[in-house]
Amino acid sequence: VQLQASGGGLVQAGGSLRLSCAASGRTFSIYNVGWFRQAPGKEREFVAFISWNGGALYYSDSVKGRFTTSRDNAKNTVFLQMNSLKPEDTAVYYCAASPLRSYSGSYYRTTEYSYWGQGTQVTVSS
Repeated sequence: VQLQASGGGLVQAGGSLRLSCAASGRTFSIYNVGWFRQAPGKEREFVAFISWNGGALYYSDSVKGRFTTSRDNAKNTVFLQMNSLKPEDTAVYYCAASPLRSYSGSYYRTTEYSYWGQGTQVTVSS
């Protein structure tokens, strides 16, 4: 499966952005999807997870209550709605897919995911 993340940009603190992750090549409904981000000089960190049918959702403590992930399998797309953005949310955001057949439950680990999008830059100004 190929993933394409989009929707990033420059926004003021307190603003909102909606990221999209579009999949092509395989049936997207057989993949769990994670969102990660990487700020300059830092390791890639977990942001959010959505299971193949949307039945399981997990968020990092730093975004819980502000970010929401959802998916539309009919359109092969996963979304990350980001509200109340803070300067510390500035990073390149990546979506990643984990096939159901190999999913081990470690949704917060980058090693759980076999496929990655190219990333989209989110910059939050103070």
